[in-house]
Amino acid sequence: MAVPETTTPQDDAVDLRELLGTLVDHKWLIGIVTSMFLMLGVGYAVLGTPIYQADALVQVEQKVPSLPGLSAITQTLGASSSESTTEIALITSRSVIGKAVDELGLQIEAAPYHLPIFGAWLARHFVAASSMDEASPPIGMSRYDWGGSKLDIFQMKVPASLEEKELLLVAGEQGGYSLYFDGEVMLTGGVGHLASGHGISIQVRELRANPGTHFKVVHHTALAVINRLQIDINAAEQGKESGIIQLSYEHENPDLAVRLLDHVTQAYVKQNVDRNSAEAASSLAFVREQLPRIRLDLDKAQSALNAFQTKARSVDITLQTKGLLDQAVAIETSIQQLRMQQADMERRFTAAHPAYKALLEQIGQLQAQKGGIDKQVGGLPDTQQELLRLTRDVEVLNATYTGLLNQAQQLDIARAGTVGNVRVIDPAAVDVSKPAKPKKALLVLGSIFLGAFLAVGFVLLRQMLRRGVEDPSAIEQLGLAVYASIPNSVAEKQSFLHGRRSHADLTQRLLAVNAPADLAVEALRSLRTSLHFARIEAKNNVLMISGASPGAGKTFVASNLAAVIAKGGMRVLLIDGDLRKGALHTAVGGRPDRGLSELIAGRISVEEAVRQVPDVQGLYFMARGKAPPNPSELLMHARFADLLEAIKPQYDLVIIDTPPILAVTDAAIMGHHVGTSLLVIRFGLNQAREIALAKQRFEQNGVQIKGAVFNAVERRSTGYYSYGYYEYRSSPG
Repeated sequence: MAVPETTTPQDDAVDLRELLGTLVDHKWLIGIVTSMFLMLGVGYAVLGTPIYQADALVQVEQKVPSLPGLSAITQTLGASSSESTTEIALITSRSVIGKAVDELGLQIEAAPYHLPIFGAWLARHFVAASSMDEASPPIGMSRYDWGGSKLDIFQMKVPASLEEKELLLVAGEQGGYSLYFDGEVMLTGGVGHLASGHGISIQVRELRANPGTHFKVVHHTALAVINRLQIDINAAEQGKESGIIQLSYEHENPDLAVRLLDHVTQAYVKQNVDRNSAEAASSLAFVREQLPRIRLDLDKAQSALNAFQTKARSVDITLQTKGLLDQAVAIETSIQQLRMQQADMERRFTAAHPAYKALLEQIGQLQAQKGGIDKQVGGLPDTQQELLRLTRDVEVLNATYTGLLNQAQQLDIARAGTVGNVRVIDPAAVDVSKPAKPKKALLVLGSIFLGAFLAVGFVLLRQMLRRGVEDPSAIEQLGLAVYASIPNSVAEKQSFLHGRRSHADLTQRLLAVNAPADLAVEALRSLRTSLHFARIEAKNNVLMISGASPGAGKTFVASNLAAVIAKGGMRVLLIDGDLRKGALHTAVGGRPDRGLSELIAGRISVEEAVRQVPDVQGLYFMARGKAPPNPSELLMHARFADLLEAIKPQYDLVIIDTPPILAVTDAAIMGHHVGTSLLVIRFGLNQAREIALAKQRFEQNGVQIKGAVFNAVERRSTGYYSYGYYEYRSSPG
C-alpha cells in the first residue's frame, strides 16, 4: 500500500503582525523585566558612588630656533606651530605620571569596608558634629564603616609575594591596629609608629575609626598604578593646531583628582624646562666652538681687504658693484648659517631625516642663487671683482660672527632659565556640586531601554527557537482535522503541581469533576460531540489517544474526556496503555499496580484489574500495572486482542491512553485493535515536522489517524485562541 506523502508548510516570510502580537502576548514579561532594570538604574543612580572630574589646561608654544636658519627650515618643512601630538605623549609618559605616583603615595590603597549595596551611601551621608567624629555602628556590625572613618598610611613596604594582594587592617583601641593576611596576623602597631613583621613594614599617619572596623589595604606595584593612570588620564588638544591641551581625570575623591593633575602638570612643566635647558646647553657648546674659528676667519678677511685697498690705492666700489655685493652678502650669510645648522644637525639626526634633507635642499637653492650672482660679477673689471670678493668675505664673516655672539647670549640665558615652551593656563579644578558620574537621567533612561531591549530580544529569540505550532490551520495543512482546541487551564496546572508534590496522595484530580465550568472542560464537551459523529463509521467502540512526543497532554485529554463522556450517561473504560511510564492513575486516583500488564500476563482477572473511579458514575479505570521488561512483545500477544474483544461489549466506549509514537512503537501495535485514533498536539511544543512524522509513522504501520486535539492553547493577540472559547455561566438568582 502506498504511503501518502505528507509535506510541511514552509513559510519563512517575516509576519510583522505576528511579531507584534507575540510582543503584546508577553507584555507582562517585558514590563516586569523593564521595571526591574528601571529599579536597578534608579537604585544605582541614588546609591552609586559619585565620580568627580578634575580639569586642567596647558598651552604648548612653538620652540624658539636654537640656531640661525632654523625658522627657514621649519617653513620649508611646512611644520605646524602646534607640537601637541608629541607633548600629549610626554604628559602621559611613565616618567611624568611616575613622579606624581611617588609624591602622592598612590601605590598604597586603603579603604574601609561598607555594608553591601547601601553601606557606602550611608557613610557618605553621615553628618558629623566635628571632623573627628565617627558614626556609631549598629549592634554586631562594627566591622563596617558607617561614616567618618579614615586610614592614612604614611609609608608601607611589602614582600614581592604580597604585591597586589589584599591585606586586612582591623582598628583597635587607642589608635592601635592589627594587619592580617589570609586570616593570619602579620603585625600589630599603633598610629605614628613604624611597625614591622613577616617582611612587612608600615607606618600609619592617621587612623580614625571605631574599634573593630575593617579596612582593605593593598600595596600596588608602581607600574600597575602608572598603567592604570595612563588610561584614566585623558589628554586632548582643544581645536586643531591650537597648542591648547586639556587634561581631565575622574575619581570618587575630588581632592585626590585635583592633586594628581596638579602634580602631573608640574612634573610635565619641570621636565619641559629641563629638556629645553639641556638642548640650549648643547647648542651653546657648539656655538662657543664655532666663535674662535669665525673670529680668526674674520681677521684674515679684514687683513686681506686692507692689503688690497693699500695696494690699489683706495679703490672705491661702484654703484653697480654695491648692488651685487649686497645680494652676495645676503646669500652667503644665509649659506654660512645653514652650514652651521647642518653641523649641529649631524650630531642629532641621520642623513635620512626629513629636517636634514630639507636643510640640504635649501642650501642647494641658495647655491644656485649664488651661482647667478657670480656670473654677473664675472662681467666686472678685475679690480672691482677682487674688491667685491674681499668685501663680501668681510661682511659675511662679520654678520655671522655677530649672529653667533647674540645666539650665544640667548642660549646662555635659556640654559640658566626656568621657562620652557609650555605653561599651565588653568590649574586643576573640580566642581564638587556636579559629579561627572553617574549621569542620573541618562542612566535611568538607558536602563529602561536596556531592560526593554533584553526582554524583547528574549521573547523573540524564544519564539524563534521554539517554533511550535500555534495555529490550528497549520495542523489542518498537514492533513489532520482539528476536532477540538482545548484552552490552557490554570486549575489543571495547579492540580498537576500539587500531584507532583504529593506522591502519596491517591485521590482523583479530574478537572471535569472538580472544575466542570472550566473552559478546558467545555472544549472537551465539544470534543465529545465531534467524536459521537466521527465514530459512526468506526469498526468498534475503542478510542486511542496518542501523541507525537512526551508532554503533549494526552493523559489529561484521555482522562477528562472519559469523565465527560461518563457523566453523559455512558459506561466508559479508561485503560492506561503506557506500560512504561503511564501516569493515568495520578489523575483518576489509586495505584498503578494490578493493571494491564498483569492482566495480559494472566496473573489477575479482568474483575481484579478494572476499578470504579470515585465520584464519577459510569467511569471505570484499568491501570498500567507493573512495568514489564518487554512491553512491545507483551502487547503483541494474542491475549491483548482477546482482552479487548472481551471487554468491548461490556462498555459503551473504551479509551486507551498510549505512549508517544515517536518514542516507542506501542501505539502503532494498539492502533490495529481500535476503531478511532486521535493525536494530541500541544500548543507551542510540537513542531509541524514532528506532527507530520508522527502521522507518517502511524500510516506506515497501517493505522489511520482520524484527527487531532489541539491542547493547552494560549490566547494570542494575533486573533486566535484557536477557535476561541468564552466563559458562559448561568447568573445566580
